[in-house]
Amino acid sequence: MARRSPAASSRKARRPPLGQHFLANADIRDAIIDAVPNDGLPIIEVGPGGGALTHQLAALDRPLVAVEFDANLAARLRAELPARDDLRILNGDILDVTVREALAAIGRQPPAGLVGNLPYAITALLLRRMLSTDPDPPRWLLVMVQREVAQQIVAPPGKRSLLSVSVQFYAQPELLFNVEPAAFDPPPAVRSAVVQIQRRPEPAVDVPSEARFFEVVRGGFAFPRKQIHNSLARALWLDPDTATPWLESCQIDPTRRAATLTLDEWARLAWSRERSGAPPPPLQGDPNGPPAAP
Repeated sequence: MARRSPAASSRKARRPPLGQHFLANADIRDAIIDAVPNDGLPIIEVGPGGGALTHQLAALDRPLVAVEFDANLAARLRAELPARDDLRILNGDILDVTVREALAAIGRQPPAGLVGNLPYAITALLLRRMLSTDPDPPRWLLVMVQREVAQQIVAPPGKRSLLSVSVQFYAQPELLFNVEPAAFDPPPAVRSAVVQIQRRPEPAVDVPSEARFFEVVRGGFAFPRKQIHNSLARALWLDPDTATPWLESCQIDPTRRAATLTLDEWARLAWSRERSGAPPPPLQGDPNGPPAAP
């Protein structure tokens, strides 16, 4: 499993062919394998790299599809792993592969679980894809990410970000353990953590629509250092004099900041805005999906 260094947001820059960091610590590898839910679901591995996890996942005797961007690494893994009808190494970009397409390579259908060491530059994009926009999202994700991102994902009210709210709307995340740079060869410049994300059967709160919910959440976090009434007024083009009464009608102190709001409070704002007859949220890529991390 390779750890790729942060890169720019374009597709080519996001997938640098060099600068890979391979998991080399057997204890960390075994801890990740031990954390794989024992539910028998097929597993999709993201970015197997040198195969440190892939070999162990294959030994679980469960259907496995690994998606590797690097063609040379994919070819090497194919040569190393046993020939099995329920085991495939695909060469491609995980952002271009749906869960159903990946499982079709081994003749299986969703649901599935997902394991991977996520490059920093695609973490938010992949979470958006796998929690929201994929027609058959994974039932759970067991992923290694940059430690600061892991802390955002699991953050409670008071420390939340756009990413926190987005993930926790769809799933229940848990930070399992930290991973130091020395666990990789060569050591990266960033620290890591392993997070388990268990998808909820339904979103955490009842909302008029996911698009409306995320319109309000994006508005609140558009200016996260400002008080919530100022941020919402500026982001949603509201008359400043109307933002404070709107928040007060939802039992929310207008002087609070977005990081302190609970999911229930965001839902109340979404319902209130919907009932007010506000115009539909503007299309911004995928309005239903979790936004990228700030």
